[in-house]
Amino acid sequence: MHDTVVSADELVRRTVRHADWVPCRAAFIDCRTPGSDRKDNYSFIGPGVTQNASQHVNLREPHGFNLGAAGMPHGTTNSLHLHFTAEVFINLDGDYQLRWGPDGTQGTYRSVDGDIVSVPPWIFRGFTNVGDDDGILLTVLGRDDTGGIIWGPTVLAEAAGHGLHLTADNRLIDTVAGDPLPEDVALIRPMDQAEIDRLDVYTAEQFRGRVVHAADRPWVAEPYLCSRLPGGGAELAPVIGWGTAESRAAAPRLLDPHGFALAWLRALPGDGVLTHRHDATQVLTVKAGHWAVTLNTGDDARTVELGPRDTLSVPPGAWRSMSALDADGGRTATPGTGELLVVTGGDGRVRHEWAREVVAGARDRGRVLDADGYLAPAAVLAFAAEDD
Repeated sequence: MHDTVVSADELVRRTVRHADWVPCRAAFIDCRTPGSDRKDNYSFIGPGVTQNASQHVNLREPHGFNLGAAGMPHGTTNSLHLHFTAEVFINLDGDYQLRWGPDGTQGTYRSVDGDIVSVPPWIFRGFTNVGDDDGILLTVLGRDDTGGIIWGPTVLAEAAGHGLHLTADNRLIDTVAGDPLPEDVALIRPMDQAEIDRLDVYTAEQFRGRVVHAADRPWVAEPYLCSRLPGGGAELAPVIGWGTAESRAAAPRLLDPHGFALAWLRALPGDGVLTHRHDATQVLTVKAGHWAVTLNTGDDARTVELGPRDTLSVPPGAWRSMSALDADGGRTATPGTGELLVVTGGDGRVRHEWAREVVAGARDRGRVLDADGYLAPAAVLAFAAEDD
């Protein structure tokens, strides 16, 4: 595995503080439509599907997925649209009414704080903040190139009435602001009704199967080789994909390819995950509490403290460890614990390389990894016959 050492400047660059969030209120074609004109769009990692060239993006380099957020005051609506890759909503705080189908009447789901909702590609979806307060939906879009976005026919018609048009090369044309209609490229036209009629249909039951409520999280008490060591006692709830879990008991709720794996990590103050590395991209976002994340080892070790809604992108090959400092500053599904959202690039299992002291300490406590990278009793593997 390539040994990646993260410099002090690079660590700062890869840390996206909540205070660093830069909103864009003209990211999409519905930005003047009444009810949709107050939403803030954020792009933290990758440009996502923004249609505004001036959208601020904190980290543009490819991760295999895009990470952003929608900030929406009470009553604000995100208009019906369609994606070609997976779109996952993480409800960091708020009360949202999600709807889907060509006209938004195929079904609805009321999302609350702590939900993860994986919306299938190739269906129209939209949502409204129906809570009393401003809310935040974190969004993860699959793949580096999402293929863009298709808006519902009525969305395009309403936008045109406000002087906004979208070109085939994803440029937002604002005739009210004086933009001329282009002559070199066609304007986007509504999706043909015959094609709309062929889109997949999802029942409320099928859609609910793609939601992981806080009470549904499949927590694994011993997810890693370090789990029995002091400071290594974090628990993991894999939601999408196999990701980094080393326990055969890990059972993600969703296994269809998203381009990334997504899991919750929780720990009591003083606990976390000990020193390891792997060859996948990984992004950590704090849901609750404050966390210390240390990158590199030895004299190169550097630690950053993260609070609620802070994000850190850890590059492939970098040694890392993480520890909950406290459980303050955010609501959590388990009182007294800090929570991290962990997004890991790729659809397959990720194999860890653990620091030597972690491997030795785990063996002393009776735990090793078998040939497939899963936790196993050291006493049993000691009697396994080796291949010639």
